Amino acid sequence: MCKHFLILISTSTPSVLLGTPESGGVWELVHRSGPMVKLVLLLLFALSIATWGIILFKYLQLRIARNRSVEFLDIFWERKRLEVILEETEHLTGSSLLSLFKSGYQELMKIKRGKGSPPPPEEEREPSPETVGIENLDRALRRASTAEISRLESYLNFLATTASAAPFIGLFGTVWGIMNTFQGIGRAGSASLAVVAPGISEALIATAFGLAAAIPAVMAYNYFANQVRSISNIMEGFTQDFLNICQRHFIR
Repeated sequence: MCKHFLILISTSTPSVLLGTPESGGVWELVHRSGPMVKLVLLLLFALSIATWGIILFKYLQLRIARNRSVEFLDIFWERKRLEVILEETEHLTGSSLLSLFKSGYQELMKIKRGKGSPPPPEEEREPSPETVGIENLDRALRRASTAEISRLESYLNFLATTASAAPFIGLFGTVWGIMNTFQGIGRAGSASLAVVAPGISEALIATAFGLAAAIPAVMAYNYFANQVRSISNIMEGFTQDFLNICQRHFIR
């Protein structure tokens, strides 16, 4: 009896380890799945490919934005004249702070040019030019900051959607496969493990694909959201510093 059992183990083990069709390897399960499950797997595969492409793109984009913003700050605090700062930072494309500085500089030039116009009549005067100028500059910086944050947050919604929807898409494929399995059991009139196991395995592969697409998406979304929040805090600090400098030295 023991001898026959050892022979059975030795003949069946290679099949399990190598993942042959008899053992239900992953690709064999995909091949044997029904049309609906294959459609679900194809959709999840496309979502996974798009997710990894976005992860690579956002990683490079945010890395460039952060590193070049640090370089911009070094130049900004070392130089005294705004024209020199603008000239020496033109090459820092992708820097979030450079976009803010350009918007603020352009608005500052408009304010300085506007000071040369004749003052309005006494009865038409509203707040002082200094107050209006600093408010316009603040609005320009806020508008540029909002546009820059929107640029940095692009495609993050796709990651969030994939993270939340992919498990349910996979679960739909699993439920559909299990339904077909039970229909097969009803037609065969047998509920033995040999009849049930292959169908259940084919159905569960959809859930596995869904989790494989969702896990990287949710991890990447959380990481990139923190990076964008960090860069947003840097832009907020720069906005306040730039407003203070302009108010002390340029808007009088």
